[in-house]
Amino acid sequence: MKRFMDDEFLLNTETASKLFNEYAKDAPIIDYHCHINPKEIAQNRHFENITQVWLGGDHYKWRFMRSCGVEEKYITGDAPDKEKFLKWAQCLGKAIGNPLYHWSHLELKRYFGFDKPLSIKTAEEAWNTCNEVLNRPDMGAKDIIKKSNVTLICTTDDPIDSLKYHDEIRNDESFDVAVLPAWRPDRAMNIEKPDFIDYIKKLSDVSGIEIKGFADVIAALRARMDYFAERGCMVSDHGLEYVMYAPAPNEEIEKIFLNRMSGEIITRKDELKYKFAFMQAMAEQYRERNWVMQLHYGCKRDNNIPRYKTLGPDTGFDCINDHTPSGELSDFLNAVEENGGLPKTILYSLNPADNAAIGTILGCFQDSKAVAKIQQGSAWWFNDHKNGMTDQLRSLAALGNLSGFVGMLTDSRSFLSYTRHEYFRRILCNMFGDMVENGEFPQDYDILGQIVRDICYNNCVNYFGFLLKQI
Repeated sequence: MKRFMDDEFLLNTETASKLFNEYAKDAPIIDYHCHINPKEIAQNRHFENITQVWLGGDHYKWRFMRSCGVEEKYITGDAPDKEKFLKWAQCLGKAIGNPLYHWSHLELKRYFGFDKPLSIKTAEEAWNTCNEVLNRPDMGAKDIIKKSNVTLICTTDDPIDSLKYHDEIRNDESFDVAVLPAWRPDRAMNIEKPDFIDYIKKLSDVSGIEIKGFADVIAALRARMDYFAERGCMVSDHGLEYVMYAPAPNEEIEKIFLNRMSGEIITRKDELKYKFAFMQAMAEQYRERNWVMQLHYGCKRDNNIPRYKTLGPDTGFDCINDHTPSGELSDFLNAVEENGGLPKTILYSLNPADNAAIGTILGCFQDSKAVAKIQQGSAWWFNDHKNGMTDQLRSLAALGNLSGFVGMLTDSRSFLSYTRHEYFRRILCNMFGDMVENGEFPQDYDILGQIVRDICYNNCVNYFGFLLKQI
């Protein structure tokens, strides 16, 4: 029997162990998509206790605590931080099979040197140990990032954001990790939302462009893209219900926009037409700027309306949506390709049933402008566990070019989530080890080691165009 989470954790063969320890373990981390708050980096936030850094905004943990019957006051409410931690420890102690169990224990080991399983029995000791470490002067947000061997982070930023904290970070000569903005224009796309009209007015004010129609929206966004590009932005991101295909003449899109700005509630059909036109216009800009377009889709959000009204979005009430039509995704990509060509594009579906569809669509739109120009993104959100990652990797290997994959990201709001890269790397190396042991691939470490290094780091540098050295 293997000891819990020892050095060979998730590594079941000698080949897997060698690949992880010699090629993956020490590779730097590029976190090209996350939800870290740049203000907390700029101000080098120090956390008072483990609850603040662990439970402060982690809806993964909140969902599990609710599933354990914990009262909301111990989750997002006003209970003392220590009581919240004790409740979490009690829940985690029974979280067998849940990735939270592995993530949490990796974080305890790597950042706090706490090497015992966390449960209600060890909660008091863990509370004291972690807080003692957090109270050290070298445990601010910037320090944690440096300790994690991170070389570059892309945050997620709205077009109207001033990016002042990115400027502050860039001007800090003592901090050599690049923190770049990533472009997330969802609020300019979501024409059906109640705050759309107010947002367009803010976009007009910030861009200095009077917005009288849809063409002006795109012009204002172009101006903001220039502003983002000056601060190193090379990546976009979109949160979509699904990738829609709903073409309409420019005149009709202008009419839809004007009707909405006059206060009308538009139809679902008109909403999709507007969003399709919007995404086409954005894709054209990304291609011209050599930005990467990331499309996250397949989520049904805010399902528990009473809880949503009380707690707001991103608090743990989202689920997988099975309405992710691959035909419309393909038609959208084709429309962009016909309109001048696709930018580098990464596709993430929250529905794991879409793995094969994405894998076959990728091959329809590749070209020589980039290795794996159209990518399947890493196993996302509800899928970033052992089975989900393995399924995504195996599907991509079978249907596409796994060796060109840009690898893992955290998609997290926590400064301790970088251990998810270790988790992913162990799973990746174990999969390769199994292939070698089964005679499915030769035990050629020159090739295998390079593939591992590329997926963990080099592919990301090349694909996004980051100004970093390869390893």
